[in-house]
Amino acid sequence: MASLFDSVPYTPPDAIFELTKTYNADPSPQKVNLGQGTYKDEDGRPWILPAVAAAKEKVRSANHEYLPILGLAEFRARALELLFGGDADVTKQRRVASCQALSGTGALHTAGTMLYRAAQVGKETIPTVYITNPSWSNHRQVFESIGFPVREFNYTAADNSGVDMDSLTETLTQAPPHSILVFHASAHNPSGWDPTVEQWKTIGKIVKDRNLFPIFDAAYLGMTSGNFNTDAWTLRYFINDLNTEAAVCISFAKSMGLYGERIGLCAFVTSSRTTATAVESTLAQLIRVEISNPPAFGARVVAAVLGNEDIRAEWARNLVTMSGRIKGMREALYEGLVELGTPGKWKRITEQKGMFCILGLSLEAVSHLREKYHIYMADSSRVSIAGLNPGNVRYVAECIDKTVREKQARQ
Repeated sequence: MASLFDSVPYTPPDAIFELTKTYNADPSPQKVNLGQGTYKDEDGRPWILPAVAAAKEKVRSANHEYLPILGLAEFRARALELLFGGDADVTKQRRVASCQALSGTGALHTAGTMLYRAAQVGKETIPTVYITNPSWSNHRQVFESIGFPVREFNYTAADNSGVDMDSLTETLTQAPPHSILVFHASAHNPSGWDPTVEQWKTIGKIVKDRNLFPIFDAAYLGMTSGNFNTDAWTLRYFINDLNTEAAVCISFAKSMGLYGERIGLCAFVTSSRTTATAVESTLAQLIRVEISNPPAFGARVVAAVLGNEDIRAEWARNLVTMSGRIKGMREALYEGLVELGTPGKWKRITEQKGMFCILGLSLEAVSHLREKYHIYMADSSRVSIAGLNPGNVRYVAECIDKTVREKQARQ
């Protein structure tokens, strides 16, 4: 008998989660996971931020009733103040529509669904979504699943020495008005290259002049430099200084270590209070039909962190700890490779920012590291720096050195 599902094709598993699955099944005592982007402490264990631990004590007696459809009001208000600053005109003028979302992925999907619905009203064509190449592996499928055409543009220079501004500006100047640009607000994933302040100003002018719509994927604010305000400069420049309409999708998975709580926010900055009210009403409808209302615990934890002066100060110190450890591991890996005299250019390890960097190794080398030395990284040789610690960084450097030299010997 024919099945309804006979025509459903097999979909390969997500590469990063499959890599973690393989790592977990590896019995080797020397295995190292440099694939999944989750912060670990210096002993390689998940870190519960002291600020989060303190906040959890404050919310432990909360009830289990439903939240409003748009989410916990205190969380939304405090998250917007955190994003745009306490005196931002966009919030004082009530030009921001927002809703709680299921971390960064859910925020991006909600933002895309909202924009797709807006594009369908009175318009003949659906705008194209432009994403960087390379980019986070989920960006393309999130927006394609909604129905958008997605195009990539070269983001990193051919020699992996920084941002390819020629490609970026050419894409922006040729993109039709109302095209959607997905920008990484800070700590570009996976390249680790961020535009400079002057480059962002060039990008912002083109976006403003050509009436393009930016979406800021803000997954790592506070973890790049150790200071949230510093890392939020780009989106605040576009929104507060250039006065552009935009979407901001923020996740607290990384910056507060709340990976499993799936807590994020989707915010739209609009041109008027009336427009914001209409957008927010549509967001409420989208949330209602998708999840009815969002989970409460993570939202209460974030609200408690941001709403208590002492806990918020502790969180600021926690961000310094995390960003400092990541920077330290970048330096340790670089110094290890230099000390070993490993053939290649490694300075970019310390020049790039955030949790990830791309080493520039071949797929053959990546497979060799995985199979012979039990070091797991993405096929692109993207490395999660947070997976390094004082106990394994020298081992990783030595194995990279051996792999590069073995390849040279065969050539």
